[in-house]
Amino acid sequence: MRLKRLAMGLSLVATLAGVAGCGGGSDDKAQVRLLNASIGVSSLDLAVGEDETVVTSGVTYASVGDYEGVSADDSLLEVQNSTSGATLTSTTPTLSTSDKYTLIAYGVSGSVKSALITETEDTPDSGKTKLQILNLAPDAGALDIYETATTDTDLSGSATLASSVASGSGSGYLSIKPGSFRLVITAAGDTSDVRLEIPTITLPDAGVSTLILTGSNGGLLVNGMQLVQKGTLTNLPNPNARVRVVSGLTSGSVAASLGGTPLVSSASSPTVGGYVKVTAGTSALSLTVNGNAVSASVGTLVAGNDYTIVVYGDAAAPTVQLISDDNKLPTTSTNAKIRLLNAMSSNSAEMTLYLNYSVKASGVLQGYASTPTQLAAVTDALLTVNSTNSSTPLFSQTDTDILAQGVYTVFLLGDGTSAATVAASLVKER
Repeated sequence: MRLKRLAMGLSLVATLAGVAGCGGGSDDKAQVRLLNASIGVSSLDLAVGEDETVVTSGVTYASVGDYEGVSADDSLLEVQNSTSGATLTSTTPTLSTSDKYTLIAYGVSGSVKSALITETEDTPDSGKTKLQILNLAPDAGALDIYETATTDTDLSGSATLASSVASGSGSGYLSIKPGSFRLVITAAGDTSDVRLEIPTITLPDAGVSTLILTGSNGGLLVNGMQLVQKGTLTNLPNPNARVRVVSGLTSGSVAASLGGTPLVSSASSPTVGGYVKVTAGTSALSLTVNGNAVSASVGTLVAGNDYTIVVYGDAAAPTVQLISDDNKLPTTSTNAKIRLLNAMSSNSAEMTLYLNYSVKASGVLQGYASTPTQLAAVTDALLTVNSTNSSTPLFSQTDTDILAQGVYTVFLLGDGTSAATVAASLVKER
């Protein structure tokens, strides 16, 4: 497919929010609508002007409100939480009374951002359509976007619509043929790391569309939405979750699949498996330890989430626990995140994680993980784990580097009755 790039290096600050034209008198109105692309906030309001008048209420995730008049002389736009009324983000763009705009709220609860699209792109001639791609997934990193007519995972022969689209930026408008297409979104430069597959997206003849890529609760997977200029919004959600298996058993072989998708095959314990994409929802778990079937279920998996299935206890009758993982990036660029996951088989005491003698997690029982803690990045640190029934650390590691924007898990595996029987490790999740 031959692509014609119509705009280069879209910057959300410079291009989306920086719009042309000046307003007239105080009675002149631009037309603005609110789009909720924030996975962490279920309902949003749009308030405008210095008096913070709410003009649009209850915009739920993956929906867009009606156009509302906004004075060009008092163009303050506030996105508020519908439940609490708290202001989540605000902007004061330059608006033109002759134009329409869509204000996109994105990000997670506690870190909501906004981007303003000016809906003035020229309509292409018949036989063409225009598409821009916005990466509004703060935790996913840079993304590549491919167009393919097949379900093949090999993308080497597929058309590249955009490459290395950084979070908070876009592709610029692309001129392509109209029709229905399959799109695959991957991590930049890694076709094996698929973040979203869109089976069908329809690009209208002589139309203008924006593909909005939004974040997920797990952090790595992304969701999609198609916004037609001055038109409708189509939700293109991710149907998948990511799941891995962690075995804290002292020995033995573990195999598992979920809904027919293999998770781990004959892995020797103790082990930390890699994440595998599975269809979200309720699926049957097939689990064997040393060839013996284990009866267990994991309940309902939420699309976009990351999970760890923990296997621990007695190998003859193991316990299975599902843990939800938060692999979103730290909200501050100089911070890191760390947590403790306790999968030890015999030690039932509560565990405490220290970094340079400062508590980062406490009260962590078998089969559970602490809530990730944000902290300033640090190098050459002392990392220790203690139990409530012993003053001697079960795990100790010097010269530990916790890097900015890193997400870390300390795994406690094995028997755990003494330091000699603990198989502990610090894993950088991303």
